[in-house]
Amino acid sequence: MPIKVGVVGAGIFGVNHLNAFRQLSYLGVAELGAVAEINDERAKWVEANYGCPVYRDYNEMFADKSIDAVTVVTPDHLHRPITVAAAEAGKHVLVEKPLDVTVEGCRAMVDAAKKANVLLQVDFHKRYDPEHMAMERRVAAGELGKVLYGSVCMEDRIEVPSEWLTAWAPSSSPAWFLGTHFYDLVRWIIKSNAKTVYAKGHKGLLRDEYNVDTWDAINATVEFENGAVFTFATSWILPKSFEAIVNQEIRLVGVKGVWEIDTQYRGSRSCMVDEGMRTWNNNFTRESVDKQGRTIYKGYGIESIEDFAYNVQAIKNGVTIESLQGTYPSGEDGLEVTKIGVAVHESVKTGSVIELM
Repeated sequence: MPIKVGVVGAGIFGVNHLNAFRQLSYLGVAELGAVAEINDERAKWVEANYGCPVYRDYNEMFADKSIDAVTVVTPDHLHRPITVAAAEAGKHVLVEKPLDVTVEGCRAMVDAAKKANVLLQVDFHKRYDPEHMAMERRVAAGELGKVLYGSVCMEDRIEVPSEWLTAWAPSSSPAWFLGTHFYDLVRWIIKSNAKTVYAKGHKGLLRDEYNVDTWDAINATVEFENGAVFTFATSWILPKSFEAIVNQEIRLVGVKGVWEIDTQYRGSRSCMVDEGMRTWNNNFTRESVDKQGRTIYKGYGIESIEDFAYNVQAIKNGVTIESLQGTYPSGEDGLEVTKIGVAVHESVKTGSVIELM
């Protein structure tokens, strides 16, 4: 029997969730049971294109006992009440990163899931990128020896905060929206939690020229408990003429070697009259058509969501949540990442080195 999934939030990234569950229905794994979306125009679009019930209040959707699991694809600062309500309703939950923008919120979500004995998974999709998976495997095998230091860069073009996310960008930052991807990825690769954080931020361009009061860029240095030190450069002010929406890379140095991954330029480049030069990350999402003429989406931006459905299906078939630990990004992982994010913003505000508890 396929599991039945509800999605809270059908915005830009919510569509990935809708597509993932619709195509899993072709395999008998999951069914897109319902969507909760407060925007009337968007709700009508979902009804027309996906043919499932659309609620304006997510609590009404949670009251449907046939819904096994929900995914939360809302602005970051809204995750906590939705997730807690879903857990209390007995639903397994996948939450977009970050789990929450407060440590207290993360703990409340983790506790609610444990109390209800439901799965709490975070969509840290960088773990599902095949390039990153290869790095993790070889670091775990000891091929690079003890990891000493590394660096990360993740930057968005300026339309992301100034046009796509204007309603809630002031409640976020490049550290929350982008940095959390790589805070988690580095933790996962080197198998260590953060110990201290020191960060500096820059504010002015978005606030003064785009009327979006948020940080332009935040640079953080994070020392991990195993002694490794990583720098994280995050911003969302790259010019619109930059050849990709996202610029991103990771570099890691150990006593036995170095590994560099450019996850912005994957080798696919185009130049069109209306677009100019562009590069394409087909590892994230790529579109094809199956033998029945149905559109199919593949890539780590879809597979990380599908992983949640397979986990819930396994649980329904008798597998325990405890036995799945370590095979997916958990609520506890989300908590550790949020600890870093909170410390980054506290350090930017105070100018001090922050020790994580």
